[in-house]
Formats: sequence, C-alpha cells, structure tokens
Amino acid sequence: MGAHSRGVVRDEGAVRGEGPVCREGPVRGEGPVGPAPAVGAGPARDRYFDTLRALALVRVVAYHVFGWPWAGLVFPSMGVMFGLAGSLMARSLQRPAAAVVRSRLRRLLPPFWCWGLFVVGAMLVRGWLPGWQIVYWIVPLGDPPGSSWGEQAWDILWYLRTYLWFVLLSPLLLRVFRLAPVPVLLLALAPVVVFRFLWQPPENRFGAGLLDLATYLFCWVLGFAHRDGVLARLKPVAVVVLSLAALACGAWYACAHRGEYGTYDLDDIPFAQALWSAGFVTLLMYAKARLGTDFGWLARFRRLDRLVTVFNARAVTIYLWHELALVLAVPLIDRFWEVPAFEAYLPLDSQWFLLGVGWVLIAVFVLLFGWVEDAAARKRPRLLP
Repeated sequence: MGAHSRGVVRDEGAVRGEGPVCREGPVRGEGPVGPAPAVGAGPARDRYFDTLRALALVRVVAYHVFGWPWAGLVFPSMGVMFGLAGSLMARSLQRPAAAVVRSRLRRLLPPFWCWGLFVVGAMLVRGWLPGWQIVYWIVPLGDPPGSSWGEQAWDILWYLRTYLWFVLLSPLLLRVFRLAPVPVLLLALAPVVVFRFLWQPPENRFGAGLLDLATYLFCWVLGFAHRDGVLARLKPVAVVVLSLAALACGAWYACAHRGEYGTYDLDDIPFAQALWSAGFVTLLMYAKARLGTDFGWLARFRRLDRLVTVFNARAVTIYLWHELALVLAVPLIDRFWEVPAFEAYLPLDSQWFLLGVGWVLIAVFVLLFGWVEDAAARKRPRLLP
C-alpha cells in the first residue's frame, strides 16, 4: 500500500514527507471527512456526531505534527469518520440514488479542485511532468499522481478516493445490507481477512484502493446499521463482547507483528486497523443508538459549540489544507529565530509551538478558501458559517 506523511518536514526547500508516510488504516494517513449537511439548516444537528467529527480532525492534525504511534489506539479517526459518513449516506439514500451521488460529488470536488490548483501548480513550477494519470486530479477515483517534492501535500488524498468509491457503491451496498443486516455487517470484515491471509492485493493504484475499501468497509456498513435502527435492536451483551473481542484482537495483532511492520502504529497495519476501528466505532455508535447519548449540553458553552460548528462546516477545507499549513509553519518559525525577543521568550523548538502556528495557518486557509464549500453546497458563501 501507499503511505502518507508522518510528522512535518523541516525543510524550507521541499514539501515532502519523512520516509514512509503514515496512513490511518491501510497504511494511510488521516483524511478529511465527507461533506457534512448544511449547518444551521433543516433539523437540529446531532452534536454527538458533530463532536466526534471535530475531534477526529483535531487528532488528525496533531498526529501529523507528533507522529504518535499510539494515537490510533486512543482515537481511530478514520474509522470514526467512515462510520459517520456511512450513516449520513444511508439517510441521504432515502432520495433517488443518482441524485445523492451527484450531490456528494458536487459538494466534495470543488474544494478539492481549489486546493489542487495550488498543489499541482507548485509541482509543475518545480519541474514535475505528469502523465495521463493527471485525470485523477479531476475526479480522484485513483490516487492522484504527484512529485516527491509535493508528497506530503498530495498523499493525504487516499481518503477522497476511498470516500468517493464508498459513495458510488453505497446504493448497492445498502440494498444488500437490508436483505440480511446482521450477517452482512459481520461479513464486512471478511475482505480484509482475505487480503491479509489468503491473497495480497497488487502494489498499485488498484490494490491500494481495494485494501482501503476492505479496511473501512465494516465502519461504513456500521453507519447503515445505525441509521436503519439495526444497531439499537442488538443485545448489549453481544455488542459489547464482540466489540471488546475486536479491540483485543486488533491490539494484539499490532503488537505481535511490531517486528514485521517496524511499529505498532495502526496506520501501517491494515488488518489491525480494521479490527480496532470496528470495535471502537461500534461502541461509539451503540452508545448513541441504544443509550441515546447526546451532547446537547454543548450549547451551554457557546464558544466551544461555535468551534464544533465551524469544524463541521469546514471539514473538507481543514483536512485538505492542514498539511500545507504545517509545512509552511516550519519556514515561518525559522524566521522567528531571527528576532531576538522571539528567540528568547518563545518555545520555537517545541513541536507544540509548531502545532499552534499550524492551527493559525489552518484558520487563515479556512477564511481564504472555506467559502468554496458553501458554493459547492449551493449556499451563500460566508467567511464562517
């Protein structure tokens, strides 16, 4: 499988990752979330899911600064995001499937194109000569190509590719799921088991796509189970026991094969990622479905509630631009060293300071380009929702 960037480059002359890039799941890094429904429109937002989505984005950015191998065990961001996206997709498919797919493409592609103009343009200026695969920069149904100089920026696009394929497959997947919900949900783990023990996908775009889909298929279908009420009808003992078993197996596999993969980071171990995400996301969604877990109390903290709203309305923008923000933070901090007061009183060599500067630059990108998400959703463009 391909990989995506771990940590932040400390080189003003290049935008590239350090060694194998990490990936959440099939050796992939964090990705964005799927387009969220319009904030402030229609029925009241589910603040529990909104908060999970915001936490996933925060964890993504922090992981790409610190490269903590244990981060996926604490909060498997991509498993959570695919689960939430699957639930939203099942709700949307109450409408005609073709209209839903067009809507998803319309909401996701314009922010991607806006971001891609800068990334592709920079790589072309640096001498990159693309082949026919540049068509994947129009619709990323395969991994878009790029130069090694820009790898840290473009390698995160594995999520868009996986998300789009799930969107295209969802009308069929949902129909099959509704024929036998529980058996189909359990069988959703079968592909990743096959790919690990029986047949290894080829190391190309096709193989990478298959492995990513297999790794997160259970989480996506789990979203169907939540939306259709199947999850709420399951017995607590069965759900908890099976979820804990999946968590235990995933953690054991990651630790037992640490020598083989060189790490216990779930991002580099697809099979362990699939099991851990399955157990973790099942417990999160079951808490919502069975116990009615709600974060309505969030409204009492207006600033925090506002922040969650912004994160959800600008999720694609934050994801796409966060790596560029972290890369640009490095030469910016290097300039700070030239100011004696900054050198004396600011922790310029701290990764936490880098994280802070990165978030400031992310906020700048949200203000500059977040309105594209509004335009893609056919809403009035605004600096902030």
